[in-house]
Amino acid sequence: MHILLIHQAFAALDEPGGTRHHELARYLTAQGHRVTVIASPVSYLTGTKSAQASSLASSLPDSRNQDDGLHIVRAYTYSALHKSFFHRVLAFFSFAISSFFAGWGIDEVDIVWGTSPPIFQGWTAWLLARLKGAKFLFEVRDLWPDFAIAVGVLKNPVLINMSLWLERFLYSHADQVIVNSPGYVQHVAERGAQRVELIPNGADPTMFNPLDTGNAFRAAHHLQNKFVVLYAGAHGISNDLQVVLEAARLLAKRLDIHFVLLGDGKEKPNLQAHAREMGLKNITFLPPVPKSEMSAVLAGADACLAILKPLDEYKTTYPNKVFDYMAAGRPVILAIDGV
Repeated sequence: MHILLIHQAFAALDEPGGTRHHELARYLTAQGHRVTVIASPVSYLTGTKSAQASSLASSLPDSRNQDDGLHIVRAYTYSALHKSFFHRVLAFFSFAISSFFAGWGIDEVDIVWGTSPPIFQGWTAWLLARLKGAKFLFEVRDLWPDFAIAVGVLKNPVLINMSLWLERFLYSHADQVIVNSPGYVQHVAERGAQRVELIPNGADPTMFNPLDTGNAFRAAHHLQNKFVVLYAGAHGISNDLQVVLEAARLLAKRLDIHFVLLGDGKEKPNLQAHAREMGLKNITFLPPVPKSEMSAVLAGADACLAILKPLDEYKTTYPNKVFDYMAAGRPVILAIDGV
C-alpha cells in the first residue's frame, strides 16, 4: 500500500520538533508499506529553512531518504512563519498550494493522509485523494480552529468562519478520522466525522535510557549539584511559560533549584527578555535539539515539566512530551487540567 502524507510540520528524527509522523512512517514501512511525505523545508518549531523549493509548483527531495519505502519531499513554504499570525497564515496557504502540485506528481497512491494543524493542508489532502481515487484519512492532533480562537491568535471573523466550515467539511468527507486524544472523539463526531479511531500519542522506549545519570548534559551546562526542572518543547502562547518565570522568581533564593527551558518558538525572545528584566539567575534557555539527542537531555533532568494555558479547550488534550518524559524515567510535573 502506498500512503501519501501531507504534513507541513513534519520533523525527522534528526530535526527538532515532534517526530510522531516519522516514527509512524518508519513503522508502516517496516510492515511493507510505502510512505511518501510532503513536508515543508521551514521548521515549524524554529522557523529556519533547511532547503528551499524554487517555486510553488516545484519540490525538492530530502537528503534523509534512507529508510526503505520512505520518501520525503520538501515543498515550497513562505518562510516568515514566526513573524506574525498573518505571516503564519501566508505560510499555511503557500504550503497548501505547493504541496498540492508536489502531490499531484506522485503516482499509485492508495491513501492520502492529511493532518491538522494546520487545517488548510487537510483540504489539499482531500482534493488529492478525490482526484487520485484514493481514500482520504484525516488526523486531528489539535482541535483547530477552536484552540486558536480560545488562545486569541485567530480573531478575524472571515478566517474563523472559513476555518469552522473547513473543519466540518474535512470531518464529514474523510473516509476515516484519527484523533490522538480520547478527549477529541466527541468533538469530531459532533461535527460530522462518521468513522473515528483513537491512535494516542506515545513514545519509543528504545530511544531513551532511564538509567543514564545525565552527567554529560549537566556538565555541559554547569548544572552539577542542581535540582534541574526541564521543559522541552515549543515556546508559544499556548505553552504559558511565563508561569515558569514566575516560579523561578519565587524560588530565586533556592540556589539548588534550576529551571531549563529547551526549545524554540515565537514567544522565546519575549521570555528571554522578561527573564533578564526579572534578573533571574536560576533559569537557562537552550536551543532545541533533534529527537535523536533528547535521551541525553532528559537524563540530565530531575523533573520534567508539561504546561498549557488553563483554558477549557485544553482539557481535551495532552502533549506528546509527557510520554517522552515517562519513557526517560523522569518524574513529570503536569500543569495541565486535561485527559
